[in-house]
Amino acid sequence: MASAFLSIVQQIIRKGSLKLTLANGETHDIGDGTGETVVARLADQEAEDAIRRDPTMKLGEMYMQGRFILEQGNIYDFLSLVKQNTTNEIFDFKMAALLVGRIAWQQLKSRLPVNRNKHNVAHHYDLSAKLFDLFLDEDWQYSCAYFEPPGISLDEAQLAKKRHIAAKLLLKPNQRILEIGSGWGGMGMYLTEATQGAEFTGITLSEEQLKVSRARAEKRGLADRVRFELQDYRSMTGQKFDRIVSVGMFEHVGIGNYANFFRKVSDLLDYNGVMVLHSIGRPKPSFGTNAFIEKYIFPGGYIPSVGEVVPPLEKAGLLVKDIEILPMHYAYTLRHWRERFVARKAEAVALYDEQFFRMWEFYLAGSEMGFRWDELFILQIQIAKNQFAVPDNRNYIAENEARLKEFEARRPPLEKVTF
Repeated sequence: MASAFLSIVQQIIRKGSLKLTLANGETHDIGDGTGETVVARLADQEAEDAIRRDPTMKLGEMYMQGRFILEQGNIYDFLSLVKQNTTNEIFDFKMAALLVGRIAWQQLKSRLPVNRNKHNVAHHYDLSAKLFDLFLDEDWQYSCAYFEPPGISLDEAQLAKKRHIAAKLLLKPNQRILEIGSGWGGMGMYLTEATQGAEFTGITLSEEQLKVSRARAEKRGLADRVRFELQDYRSMTGQKFDRIVSVGMFEHVGIGNYANFFRKVSDLLDYNGVMVLHSIGRPKPSFGTNAFIEKYIFPGGYIPSVGEVVPPLEKAGLLVKDIEILPMHYAYTLRHWRERFVARKAEAVALYDEQFFRMWEFYLAGSEMGFRWDELFILQIQIAKNQFAVPDNRNYIAENEARLKEFEARRPPLEKVTF
């Protein structure tokens, strides 16, 4: 008699080739035999039962613990094989109930009047800076790169991302620029050096990122024009900025806080100002975050649909001036990150341990799979208050990018960050 776990796997994997060894030692060939064979093994019955009950959470946990083992192919190959066969993670009533319960709890947490932002940010971004140095580009851009033209390197694509965003910001001399979620300072330094007389303020909730950003700005001689602060955007008052940018931060705001976020943007943005919001997006609301990602990687996060972002933006009195969807670019970015990370496995294990390495490998693989097969994308929204703050055509983007390329040719090279 087939195990319950085997029955579920056989229902899912119709196309492709999976050789699966169960906890009892039985080996089964599953699928139609096409493509490269993925060979997987379950180490014990408890692991098999756990994945059967709650695949969304337990597959990642069992992989982390070395109890779901890939003997041929890697974790991305396995996840991709599953996703190409089904987008459904619910196979019985208990799984459905578990999903509904998680959604309800995440929705409630996002609306509680308890500020967990700093704790949630620290969970991920206050990890050792040496960890991120294993796989990021030379400027430490921890957000989606822009592979335009196709086939360029990760470093070139991250530079293209900064250039593309800067072009949409319509930078002018002597402007006051705010970045909400300033990362390791790369975007702020780029915008400041590209804009004569600019005054830049970057805010973050990560003490590790703050330390690195300040050190980098000091090293480049920008300390008099670039200011990084440990601050929550919600506590900023009494200031107006000509330009606001936020890259890869909106995913951490939480669906219950969108109205507050855009009201604060409205307070901070000058009447003639322009903002560019760069965020991961999804094709329709999901109401909750993947359980594994929520627990181990980005607690409190949520990926919105366009339809969830625009209404609170408009209610805050802001205008949508441009929306651009960038599909697949994050899949390419994540592939680079994952390959770099895996290539330096020994260093990652030395920093933390084997289980941490597998947790991050699973996170990077699962995220790449989401952008390739679940239709996730990057969303860039250009925002203003005054309808005349932005030109009436998009030609200026290419024109500004051409000017920025000239600036980049003159810009001193970035120096390697050391710890």
